[in-house]
Amino acid sequence: MASLTTTNLPELTLLSQGKVRDVYATSSPNHLLFVATDRISAYDVILKNGIPDKGKLLTQLSLFWFKKLGDIIPNHFVTADVDEMPEEVRKYKDQLDGRAMLVEKASVVPLEAIVRGYLSGSAWNEYKKSGTVHGIPLPAGLVESEKFPEPMFTPSTKAEQGAHDENISPEQASKLIGAELYEQISTAALQLYKTAADYARTRGVILADTKFEFGLITLPSGEKRLILIDELLTPDSSRYWPLSSYAPGGPQPSFDKQYVRDWLVAQGFRKGLESGPEGQEGEGWVIEEKVVQGTRTRYAEAVDLLTK
Repeated sequence: MASLTTTNLPELTLLSQGKVRDVYATSSPNHLLFVATDRISAYDVILKNGIPDKGKLLTQLSLFWFKKLGDIIPNHFVTADVDEMPEEVRKYKDQLDGRAMLVEKASVVPLEAIVRGYLSGSAWNEYKKSGTVHGIPLPAGLVESEKFPEPMFTPSTKAEQGAHDENISPEQASKLIGAELYEQISTAALQLYKTAADYARTRGVILADTKFEFGLITLPSGEKRLILIDELLTPDSSRYWPLSSYAPGGPQPSFDKQYVRDWLVAQGFRKGLESGPEGQEGEGWVIEEKVVQGTRTRYAEAVDLLTK
């Protein structure tokens, strides 16, 4: 099964190419075309080969959550039906079907809005060193994957392509984007997480943590409105664990790209080797076929559990 790692839409203007998404201009001045490719990244490294159908699975799950959480905060989604998109987009239907969204154009807020319900990932690494998470002191004696009494809003900077996001404290984030906007975002992010986590649990899935992105649009009145943008609660932006096997005190089996991260580290990846294995710098990282299929299976299982 082939994967789509690069889009080919020659009559459209490519505005940006992220780790997963290609963003195109359209003839509608207020809308953008978001295309979810099958690319996959880990530790801010884009792997050379993709995961077949990953972009379609991500889009399917984002659409589910946009609809389910739409009453909490508006989002940028307009349509995923290629036939309803501008004429110049429709001619690429074969390539775009199932993996494209027409979205409202917004000014991106330069903050990754991370909410954590459990002590895992970079938060666990920081806690082991300093007893803090994003600079916030926590009680001694917590174990890996332990559930927090209440979810924590733990922001990070939004790095340019190829650079690493940096975990920052709430105080630093407030200074970065302004106290009023910070309050709006942290409140919305916590509500989104709690609602999604409660639902996921009814489907036998733990939403351990996730990352939201927000933007601002200008209303006809001139007022700025905060909206939810980018993907939403996908296995690329979230940690999903099976509830049935949850056991705090170590890492958990997952439905997300932690599987790829673990494989990459086992192959010798470390900071400084983003361009390829030691001795093969510049050649990139290629995922083994069994890891490709294992990742696809995990993503598909998460989508099925949450949406069907």
